[in-house]
Amino acid sequence: MTLLASTEDFGTLPSVCVTDTPEGLSVIQSPECAASIWQRRPLPSFQKWIDALAPDQLPDARVILRPEQVRDVVAGVCDAHGTPDCLERDLLTDDVAALADIFAKLMETSFIRLRLDVINTNACCRFHMDAITARLICTYRGPGTQYGISGGMAEPSQIFTTATGAAILLRGKLWPERPRSGLLHRSPPVKDTGLTRLVLVLDPIADPDDETGEMVLH
Repeated sequence: MTLLASTEDFGTLPSVCVTDTPEGLSVIQSPECAASIWQRRPLPSFQKWIDALAPDQLPDARVILRPEQVRDVVAGVCDAHGTPDCLERDLLTDDVAALADIFAKLMETSFIRLRLDVINTNACCRFHMDAITARLICTYRGPGTQYGISGGMAEPSQIFTTATGAAILLRGKLWPERPRSGLLHRSPPVKDTGLTRLVLVLDPIADPDDETGEMVLH
């Protein structure tokens, strides 16, 4: 997707590193960085298009695959859900494929779990840290991922929201760095708001054969 640097004042935390380039996401490797955000602003024409789609036209999928398979798979998912075949859809599939490639290289993994979630409820609305090494999240429609610092698992006293279109790379519980920063995140509550979110989630997969009960493309 062709995106522009954002000028929004979205707030930040010392352990959250913000970049305006995809290469900048690699700062997650720095000991003091618990999350990195590639701050992006979608083209207005793309955002208008995706916001106008009926919820059942949004691509919804969960699959384990190689990064080089992502574009074709996402295009097939769009076909299955009746996502209109147009320039904006090409921008979406290209962007998902690009993020998958960036993430896989950063995590040095040959397989990833790709989720495209269509959300209109309060899914994962408790602040938490994922039981994985790292996770990349990009919200294409609706409010973005919320995050903040907590001394335990309580709700942070100050909550920040990732901009729509931005990509946030978060450390999980299995990240080797210690001590943990206390950075937690959640999906923003949207129940009864009339909003529908489209969220991309990418996880590294060490051995796809260990992921029982999931669709795996070799």
